[in-house]
Amino acid sequence: MIHELLHLDKPLFILDIEATSLDVKEARIVELAFQRWESTGMTKEWQTRINPGGPIPAPASKIHGIFDADVVGK
Repeated sequence: MIHELLHLDKPLFILDIEATSLDVKEARIVELAFQRWESTGMTKEWQTRINPGGPIPAPASKIHGIFDADVVGK
């Protein structure tokens, strides 16, 4: 695990963002997630899906596996 490989002496936060595109001017976020790791292992994990306000392009869905139906009502 990460905490064993890095020999953590301070907490490490990992942030992951899934989006509709790689273009920072046009991309919209569809998922945010984070993990908190300490020397003993992962202590917190959280994720949420976000409706981007328009259709998620098929190439993006193919990469991250998040489809329009997954963000309805988010």
